[in-house]
Formats: sequence, C-alpha cells, structure tokens
Amino acid sequence: MRPPRRSPSPSPSTPRGTPAGLPAPRKRFGQHFLRDARVLDAIVEALGPLEATTVVEIGPGRGVLTDRLAERAARLVAIELDRDLAQHLAERYAARAGVSIVNADVLTVSLGALAAGPYRLVGNVPYYITTPILFQALEAPRAEVAVFLVQKEVADRLTAPPGTKAYGALGVNIQAVAEVELVVRVPPGAFYPPPQVDSAVVRLRPRAEPVVTPEEEAGYRRFVQAAFGMRRKQLGRVLRSVAGLSAEEAEAVVRGCGLDPQARPEVLSPEAFARVVRALRARPRA
Repeated sequence: MRPPRRSPSPSPSTPRGTPAGLPAPRKRFGQHFLRDARVLDAIVEALGPLEATTVVEIGPGRGVLTDRLAERAARLVAIELDRDLAQHLAERYAARAGVSIVNADVLTVSLGALAAGPYRLVGNVPYYITTPILFQALEAPRAEVAVFLVQKEVADRLTAPPGTKAYGALGVNIQAVAEVELVVRVPPGAFYPPPQVDSAVVRLRPRAEPVVTPEEEAGYRRFVQAAFGMRRKQLGRVLRSVAGLSAEEAEAVVRGCGLDPQARPEVLSPEAFARVVRALRARPRA
C-alpha cells in the first residue's frame, strides 16, 4: 500500500502561507495580502453593479480580489508595482481579453487615462503611501466610486466631522470634493502577514456640488495644510501667519466670512475653509 501523498513543504526561505511559485511578502512594498472572504465580498459589493463598468484596481497583489472583479466587471485594469506579482497576474489572465495588468507605480500613471472612460476604482493600498494615492484618485477625471482598504486611523480621519480629535487636513481636503463613508472594519487577522494595526474599508463618491472648483483645489489644499499646521492657533492668527495680513486685516477677512476670529481650524467645516480661501483670493494684490 502506498503512503498518502503529502504537499511539498515550503523552502526554508519561503514563509508558511506563501503559495508555491509566488514571492514572500515584501516589506519594502508594504505588502499585506487580504485573504478574508467576507471582507473581499464587502469590497466588491461596495463598488456596486459592475457588469457594464470598467474597474481600475490598485495593488492587486496575489489576485484574490482581482479574481472576483474579473468575473463581474466588463473591463478590469490592475496596477501592480511588484514585478514578480505583475508577471504572475499577467500569466493568470493571459486568456482574458477584458483584463489588463499594468506593472507600474500607481503614483506615476493617470488612472483616468488607463480607464479611458467612466470607471470605478478599488485598492488595498500600501499604508505608507495612502495619502498620496487618495489625492491621486481624486484627480480629474474622477472615478464614479472609489473603495479603499486603508489603516483604520486613516479611515477615522477621512470620516471625522469638525471638532473631533481625528478631524484634520486630510479629512477636510477629501470631504471638500467627495462624500466618504465607512463600509466595514477589518482586523489584522484578515491579512497575510497580519499588520500591526486595524484596518477599514471606505467608499468615496464625488460630491454632486464640490466645495471648491477644480481651479481652486490646489490653493485650497495648501491653505488647509498650513492652517492645520497651526491647529491650536486662533483663525485670526492663522491668517496673519499664512497670508501675511495685519491683525485688523485678518479679523476683517474672518468676520466677512461669517466666522469668529478666535475659532480654531479644527472646528471649521470644509465649506468654511472655502469661504476663507475665496476671501483671500479676492483681496486686491499689492
């Protein structure tokens, strides 16, 4: 009688949990591969119907979410920085005409150009570059829906209302152009290898009426960043420092916006920030 066949053991250099033929997770890419079916299904559901839709996926990794998207989307473009994983995915989907694998740094590509039309965006983004990716995702043309798996701390900042501890420059800038909602919280055990922090899935939808126009966005972001660099200072003092105004000029601008000069940045809504930015732009230049 033959002994039962055993699966080959991983080599000493390959951690358990790494499928044969795939590289181990690479720290330099911030790789934590999602493996929880419940969370994967929640991400797909959050994107909405995909039968007639182009989906752009950021960081497909080993392709567990990619597999679900490829079955549902009319067209799928997956952007993977890791050359070995990109090659693995390209081979897996070589016979699928509607699936394209792009080996590139997402921060160097135009998402809209890759989509070549209306699209939805999804990604388990590396935590060390989450903020740049979020702003990249909001560049025109914006996705109809964007669903991201991010560190829970980032999700809290994205959804925080004015006056709360988590409210800051990131939340103000994102909320000015998009509606943000928490979809589901994700524990470390949902990943391989597990990160040292909790995570969450968030959904972003472009606001029908953004707080700022496309022409105003860059200046708005700069002002908000500068203001929260002085978040404990009163608004009048912030304008004196950031815009070079006298105390009297700063107070006049703030009151003209219907705001209290003693208010601090952390209590201002995205709309209030927009009023201040417009008031500063409207001032005559010397």
